[in-house]
Amino acid sequence: MTHNNFKIREIQVSDNPKIAKAIRDVLIEFGVPKVGTAYADKILDTLYEAYQFEKAIYYIIEKDGEIFGGAGIKQLDNYEGNVCELQKMYFLSEARGIGFGSKMMEICLKKAKEFGFEQCYLETLPYMEDARKLYRKVGFKDLDKPMGDTGHYSCNLWMLKDL
Repeated sequence: MTHNNFKIREIQVSDNPKIAKAIRDVLIEFGVPKVGTAYADKILDTLYEAYQFEKAIYYIIEKDGEIFGGAGIKQLDNYEGNVCELQKMYFLSEARGIGFGSKMMEICLKKAKEFGFEQCYLETLPYMEDARKLYRKVGFKDLDKPMGDTGHYSCNLWMLKDL
């Protein structure tokens, strides 16, 4: 999918350092705590490898060889059940407000259905107001407690959608 020269494609191993930097830059911009969030995740530096599993995929947004964000789908960690997690959905400011969030959600949720997941879970933060509006718009509902154990104890908002 191409839009304003941006395109969405599957992650490649050469994208690792660029997507790690993009995600950390977004977290810094939002003043997100560095502990107990994606910022501290060791896998941020090896995202390509982290999604080389059955029923897992990560997409990035690219423009002119630079990476402006991404999002992925994977089985929810430490959870018994047919539930995936929408993971690491972050966009740099240049890729916001032009319809990419909706498009990326559509692609990820469609893929989750193809993989056979029944529900999609996500964790977010109070700062991420625009993201939460988008999640609600596509049918995510607020939960009063987390599911599984992602290790992101600073992410204190949880949502779930039936696929």
